[in-house]
Amino acid sequence: MKAHDAMYIGGAWRPAAGTDTIAVVNPADEQVIGHVPAGTAEDVDAAVSAARAAFPAWAATPPAERAARLTALRDALAARQDEIAETVTAELGAPPPLATAVHAGLPIFVTGSYAELAATYAFEEKVGNSTVYAEPVGVVGAITPWNYPLHQVVAKVAPALAAGCTVVLKPAEDTPLTAQLFAEAVHESGLPAGVFNLVTGLGPVAGQALAEHDGVDLVSFTGSTAVGKRIGALAGGAVKRVALELGGKSANVILPSADLAKAVDTGLANALSNAGQRCSALTRVLVHTDQYDEAVAHAAETIATYTPGDRIGPMVNAVQRERVRGYIDKGVEEGARLVVGGTEAPLPQGYYVTPTLFADVTPEMTIAQEEIFGPVVAFLRYEDEEDALRIANGTVYGLAGAVWGEPDEAVAFARRMEAGQVDINGGRFNPLAPFGGYKQSGIGRELGAHGLAEFLQTKSLQF
Repeated sequence: MKAHDAMYIGGAWRPAAGTDTIAVVNPADEQVIGHVPAGTAEDVDAAVSAARAAFPAWAATPPAERAARLTALRDALAARQDEIAETVTAELGAPPPLATAVHAGLPIFVTGSYAELAATYAFEEKVGNSTVYAEPVGVVGAITPWNYPLHQVVAKVAPALAAGCTVVLKPAEDTPLTAQLFAEAVHESGLPAGVFNLVTGLGPVAGQALAEHDGVDLVSFTGSTAVGKRIGALAGGAVKRVALELGGKSANVILPSADLAKAVDTGLANALSNAGQRCSALTRVLVHTDQYDEAVAHAAETIATYTPGDRIGPMVNAVQRERVRGYIDKGVEEGARLVVGGTEAPLPQGYYVTPTLFADVTPEMTIAQEEIFGPVVAFLRYEDEEDALRIANGTVYGLAGAVWGEPDEAVAFARRMEAGQVDINGGRFNPLAPFGGYKQSGIGRELGAHGLAEFLQTKSLQF
């Protein structure tokens, strides 16, 4: 696609307030593929004003009509699925099959799911002598990351629109072209002017201006825990609602009763998907000591089949590549055993990191505690179930996890994990189920009816 040199505000593409731009780089070949405006506080203010002006009419729009507009948006995205996939591959480096099936396909489904929810959700209920209304919160400031550049946009914007809110989106500076495609689809869908607005820019400038803006009623942010804490503090000072989907350090717990090879293979596929740039990646693999050596040997054979440039895409930028390499060096420095991979560049061009496997990792090591956000997997031993639970819950995060074993045993273990979403024996991702974390992995939930509820507030009338 051709990059827009403007912001989408008030239903039209309009010039940015300033002249600074952001270069968009293809991480697979390190070539600049476009430039977008670097938005300022002035651009954010214009977008919030447009959203504020559009809010009363959109909030009063019957849910069935909001559902129709979301259906039209889904159809517009579906018509652009190939273009979306190509754009994600160009600016994120995602392998084409992943870009088509997940990066483009999943948001189309999620948008459709919110069209259905808008038409069927109980926005009004009777409770004794009261009528309780679920009303839109107001203007939403949505700040999204680069790792799933369309899915994260849709996971915020679609439920906000279904609820009757208006939105200002600030996408990640590494992947703004996908967000511009989304704005084009919004325009085609016939949403009223100002209901959705897009400001591209840097996080410390445009993102901060959006999070701080007095005209924003709710900030929905996905990204690092460190930035989420700052946004939460800002919102708390203004008594403003937040929805935060933050970091993760998810455990893949393999109980002795599990199918060991399947558990290892499926867990690695999860951990290495999107080049490991996933907050829910299962990067800590917990194996009973009696099965540990067998599991590591099998993992070493499997991970070697994930070829950079083919099954594994690059890191999104040079900074992220060096960050991941730094964690690999830290793992070696702290005494973990490097089984496969390392810091050597696997290809002469592109921000690639070789899929890396560590064994003999102990729970206190940095690579077992901190979110790496790259293709680095750590295998840890446990002695018994209580030891496994202690290790699984032994980080500041609680976003996701997985358990393998006899079904009842696996469910019982999962119920004791401090995580918002846990896969049992390879259970598939469900885009209708709530996604979000415990502890420092965030506040609130995305997807399905729980995701819609984040953008609603309640009013009760007594009779």
